[in-house]
Amino acid sequence: MRNQAPALIFGIVFGALLVYLFLPGAPSGPARDAQELSKAEQENLAPEAARGGTLRVVRERGELLCGVSQGLPGFSNPDDEGDWRGIDVDVCRAMAAAIFGDASKVRYRALSAKERFTALQAGEIDVLSRNTTWTLTRDTVLGLDFAGITYYDGQSFMVRRDLKVSSVLELDQATICANTGTTTELNAADYFRTHGLEFEMVVFEKTDEVIAAYDAGRCEAYTTDASGLYAERLKLKNPDEHIILPEVISKEPLGPAVRQGDDRWADIVRWTLYAMIEAEELGVNSANAEQMKKSDNPSIRRLLGVENSYGQNLGLRGDWAFQIITQVGNYGEIFERNVGKNTPLGIPRGLNALWTNGGLMYAMPVR
Repeated sequence: MRNQAPALIFGIVFGALLVYLFLPGAPSGPARDAQELSKAEQENLAPEAARGGTLRVVRERGELLCGVSQGLPGFSNPDDEGDWRGIDVDVCRAMAAAIFGDASKVRYRALSAKERFTALQAGEIDVLSRNTTWTLTRDTVLGLDFAGITYYDGQSFMVRRDLKVSSVLELDQATICANTGTTTELNAADYFRTHGLEFEMVVFEKTDEVIAAYDAGRCEAYTTDASGLYAERLKLKNPDEHIILPEVISKEPLGPAVRQGDDRWADIVRWTLYAMIEAEELGVNSANAEQMKKSDNPSIRRLLGVENSYGQNLGLRGDWAFQIITQVGNYGEIFERNVGKNTPLGIPRGLNALWTNGGLMYAMPVR
């Protein structure tokens, strides 16, 4: 009996160890290792731990894949040298500045309205920044997450001056051109039915096909977002011969979208937008950002990374917002540069002014 005691004791100890290791909630592997790390060590690991999902893929690739339009002046359109310009393009450039410290590390893919969502769902692009309206269906059924609003818009109509029409209500029995795969078809149908009007819709997949059909006289009116009408009017043979009717028949909040299931990536897009809006409100721009680091304003110091490293919470560099502002600009700068009063589009700020100036642009606080 005495000779069996060591084996019995060993069995009891070994069994207890197994029970401890496999009980629910028992620390094991990495979890146990993390418990042994100091607070400072855990803080140093935070950025590495955040580099999962889309952010990790983008970093390993070395560039951001951005889905844009097939050519919409002011929003996403190649210039004479083939370089992409516009508000939607600047959103992608700002993301690259935040992630890489280099706003040029973006590759653009031109997408039609019909193919844009499929490209994002399939992982062919990392973010869709393409004058896209945020709706309930798109935000739920399509497996997308909208990360914010870059431009508050609404649907309107363009007609020829010689049609002698001053209101959409005068377009009864009209033929109207539009893009397929957009919210414009349903909006127009709802509006005309509500007002007891008849119309015929002629749709095309590509925007250039729509504007060509309208310019050729295949339809009496062209409908899309008001911003799009300002942009597309520039492509007509005689832009001054066309007017945009005053009615705005819908709400079209335009903004970037990402795939559902990667909250960290959605946060990066969202806070990139907020950083640009917050910068304008605080008076920080691409020209004075370096000097503003010396400001006593704690909100400015936090935004520019002088106090606290909020970039770490996003898995980004500490000066993420500073890089956005110096390389791309604040929201006011990108608006005026691309669609503002001194551009061919000449669009007033309107709803896209800061909330402090009567508009809807409002950033969540960086703190």
